Amino acid sequence: MTRLSVNINKIATLRNARGGEMPNVVQFAMDCERFGAQGITVHPRPDERHITTKDTYDIAKVVQTEYNIEGYPDSRYLTLISDIRPTQATLVPDGPDVLTSNAGWDTDKHQDFLSETLQEISSRGVRTSLFIEPNKHWIELAKKAGADRIELYTGPYADFFGKDPVKALSAYLEAIEFAVSIGLGINAGHDLNQDNLRYFKTEVCQLDEVSIGHALISDALYLGIENTIQRYLHLLRD
Repeated sequence: MTRLSVNINKIATLRNARGGEMPNVVQFAMDCERFGAQGITVHPRPDERHITTKDTYDIAKVVQTEYNIEGYPDSRYLTLISDIRPTQATLVPDGPDVLTSNAGWDTDKHQDFLSETLQEISSRGVRTSLFIEPNKHWIELAKKAGADRIELYTGPYADFFGKDPVKALSAYLEAIEFAVSIGLGINAGHDLNQDNLRYFKTEVCQLDEVSIGHALISDALYLGIENTIQRYLHLLRD
C-alpha cells in the first residue's frame, strides 16, 4: 500500500495567525498518526511563516511513523537534517520568496550541488528524495546525483485531470516506469486530492508515498481530520 504522509504546514499557519499554541502542531502530528497517517511531513521555510525551526525539533520527538522534512538545502536546512536525522529529506528548489513548491529540480544545471548535498545527507543515514518533474533526463541525473527517491511534482497532473485524466497522467507513467527501471523509489505530491488521487494511484502501481497537506487539511474543516485521513487511506488502498 502507498504510504500517506500528512503535511501539517497549514496547521502551523492557522496557529501563527493568532500566536500561542492553538492549534497545537505537535499534538496534531500525534493525532494524525493515531488516525492512520503513515508519515508526517513538514516544510520549515526560512521566514517561519508556518512550521518553525522549534516545531521541527519538537515534532521529531513524537513522530512514531516516518518523518519527512522538506526544504531547500541551505545551511539552515542541513543543520536540521543533521540534528534530527528524519526518515526522509525531500529537497526542493524553492527560494525563500516562493509561496509554494511549484517546480522541480533541474538536475542538469544543479548536478554538482545536488551530488555533494545528497552525499552529505545520506552519510547521516537519512533517505533522500528530490522534488522533480516527469522529465526522464532529469530523473536519470537524479539517480546519478545519488537520490534514493524522487517526489514527482503533480501540480500539472492536477491541473489537467478534469479535462483529460489519461492525457494528464501520460507523462508521469512514462517517467515512473523509467525511474523504477533505474532503481529509484517513487513519491508524489502537490495538489493531490480526493478527486484525482484514486486514478493516480490506480494507474501508478509503483507509488511508495504521497505527501498531501493543503487539500487534506481543507477537507478536514468539513469532515474532521480522522474521517479525512481514513478517506485518503481508502483511496490509496490496492
